[in-house]
Amino acid sequence: MTLGNVAALVQDNVKRLLAYSSIAHAGYILVAFAAKPELGAPAVMFYTAAYAAMNVGAFAVVSHFANAGERYVALNDYAGLGRKSPILAGALGVFLISLIGIPITGGFFAKFYVFSAALQSGLVWLTIIGVVNSAIGAYYYLRLIVVMYMREPKEDVPLLPVSFSLGAAIVISLTATIYLGVLPDRVLGFVQESGKQLVQQEVLPSRTPQPRISQQTQ
Repeated sequence: MTLGNVAALVQDNVKRLLAYSSIAHAGYILVAFAAKPELGAPAVMFYTAAYAAMNVGAFAVVSHFANAGERYVALNDYAGLGRKSPILAGALGVFLISLIGIPITGGFFAKFYVFSAALQSGLVWLTIIGVVNSAIGAYYYLRLIVVMYMREPKEDVPLLPVSFSLGAAIVISLTATIYLGVLPDRVLGFVQESGKQLVQQEVLPSRTPQPRISQQTQ
């Protein structure tokens, strides 16, 4: 968690920022692995689903904005994107606040379940480290949002039209991110049942057939 967040904190390249933040999110998942299996397994599954949706969506927007040759990947290149392309900026903003873990997004419940599993497992110190790291992560995600909406747009940064396939990928990721933040119960019930079955399979003792002793009558 700390390694990924500290590395992302000093990045001005948005793609590298998201890449290093992925290391931090892998650390959050490891927190759930450290918890009790019956609590951690469902949290890992839910976190993985939520993170896949928001991260795929964020990288889709960033890759499109970078243009051919990866020319526009610096933080300052996103200045005024909220005015130039409100839809793209809005979608990226939702993915970023989900990565932070703000309510009504899948990222909120993902972190909530992970830290809740750690607390119920007695890992208070690990939960505190996770919360502190989440605050560090919030800074560099919010910094990008501020640049998009509170800076004057750069005229020399072109914006290509969004293709149908890219638009579909962004819409699907956006829908999944919001769905997991507003109606997480169905997915949570599924991962809890799956986690329960997984844990039961792991704890069942291996039974080896015992040789049958025949009794001879005299």
